[in-house]
Amino acid sequence: MSQATLDDDELFGEAATEIQDDVESSVTAAWEELPAVEALWETNATNTLGVLNGLNSALETTAATEHLRDAKKWFVIGQRADAIGETDELAAEIETLETTIEALDSAHEEVESLTRSLPELKQTLETEHETE
Repeated sequence: MSQATLDDDELFGEAATEIQDDVESSVTAAWEELPAVEALWETNATNTLGVLNGLNSALETTAATEHLRDAKKWFVIGQRADAIGETDELAAEIETLETTIEALDSAHEEVESLTRSLPELKQTLETEHETE
């Protein structure tokens, strides 16, 4: 075996370790960017619109989605290069993370819809009650 081959194998091993570390750290960072349970469940708002605005902010997943994208990108590269160990476990964690982000995004859309429609409903009801 030539020195160049040994060096290539050594470099590949280092790259594989770095890829796996990147995937794992991106997954961890994505989980950390997701809202805390308290942010979704507890509120200090004094009215419904305040609750919805707080919930809308808490459901924001932009940063987590960016970390998930990085994790998936490096996972695919590492998997194709056969450079990642425990691919089933990492794939399952990435899938769970993706499903969680999708659920949060869906809830975010629903809350945004309510946040937009609630003031209009309030105005309609106030106008109707004034005309009675």
